[in-house]
Amino acid sequence: MSVNVTPLADRVLVEAAPAEEKTASGIIIPDTAKEKPQRGKVVAVGQGKKDEPLTVKVGDTVIYGQYSGTEIKIDGGSYLIMRESDIFGVVGKN
Repeated sequence: MSVNVTPLADRVLVEAAPAEEKTASGIIIPDTAKEKPQRGKVVAVGQGKKDEPLTVKVGDTVIYGQYSGTEIKIDGGSYLIMRESDIFGVVGKN
């Protein structure tokens, strides 16, 4: 999905993965007990800082801290905007 927003400096726009609906054993988790996801897909990146280019790119699946970023709504979608330093790692990247 393309968004019409370009983050500034070292900020990254992430679309959070949906919260888990069931446990590994098949128990359905009610909405009030769902944990905030800590994984998402990068949908937009800034230009980076003068001497520090960004290492993540659009399309990367990333893992971030539970309380990282600020939730924002754009064109009816819900996203997180955070600094690249709030991202712990890229999933599946060698």
